[in-house]
Amino acid sequence: MHTPVLLRESVDALFAPQVPTDAVLVDGTFGRGGHARAILEKLGPGGRLIAFDRDPSAIAAAREIADPRFEIIHAPFSQMVPALRARGVERIHGALFDLGVSSPQLDESARGFSFMRDGPLDMRMDSSSGETASEWLARIDESTLAEVIKEYGEERFARSIAQAISAACRARPLGKIERTSELAEIVAKAVRTRERGQHPATRTFQAIRIAVNRELDELNAMLEAVGSVMSPGARLAVISFHSLEDRIVKRFMMNAAHPERALDPALKRLPILASQLPKANFMLVGKSAIASDAEIEANPRARSARLRVLEKHA
Repeated sequence: MHTPVLLRESVDALFAPQVPTDAVLVDGTFGRGGHARAILEKLGPGGRLIAFDRDPSAIAAAREIADPRFEIIHAPFSQMVPALRARGVERIHGALFDLGVSSPQLDESARGFSFMRDGPLDMRMDSSSGETASEWLARIDESTLAEVIKEYGEERFARSIAQAISAACRARPLGKIERTSELAEIVAKAVRTRERGQHPATRTFQAIRIAVNRELDELNAMLEAVGSVMSPGARLAVISFHSLEDRIVKRFMMNAAHPERALDPALKRLPILASQLPKANFMLVGKSAIASDAEIEANPRARSARLRVLEKHA
């Protein structure tokens, strides 16, 4: 089972006062449908909810929703806009994105996301296509791997870990680390110290997962495209779970609400009239929200979640 994070806060944020009863809404990350079902409960009888997910297991779970207002699309959310337009949808009234990995993905050892459960080193969000983490590690060079672990995992021992992983790949007949337990053990030996309560492989597994699935590229592509299909009054709600995602979302929303911030620094020094500044078509909705103590106690995975909301007004 997957417990949706910030459920009430995110769904309430999506349903702005001006959302019509026949609204077309998007759930960009269906997962196991916790947010989608809550959205359908509030959606009017003439409304429509279109959901996306890369995971075949999520698609199978979505097929269980027998609601004529609901449709699931097997595609990454970076392909949202062309997929919507292919279905005749030119404008939406809101979109919700719950980023990161779902609980079933972490808990199912065969998916290879978790260092806590031994399984094949897969890590693909879409297990039906693409390169596995094992295959990716076998071909990536050591310096690039160190950069990925440092940037995506914010890991200070990135170079030592990359050296250990590369050496382990070279020592194997097929050049591959096949199991999550193998990788976790290699990383643990390379990490000299770690914060209390955190497994030594936590940051490395996160970094490799992000790289294999191109998660940040997907996020950037979605954010750049979603505004083109949002109607005036539509809201974009994004739940992120680590600082890399949240920085991208925060920067995008701040620049959308204050486009003058994105001006070339040289232009900022010129005497520009207010009327000459780029117009803001978006506004931030409140402050970012985090899970309550009660929610974190009930669902520890909500601890790092943060919700940000942006509204289009023109």
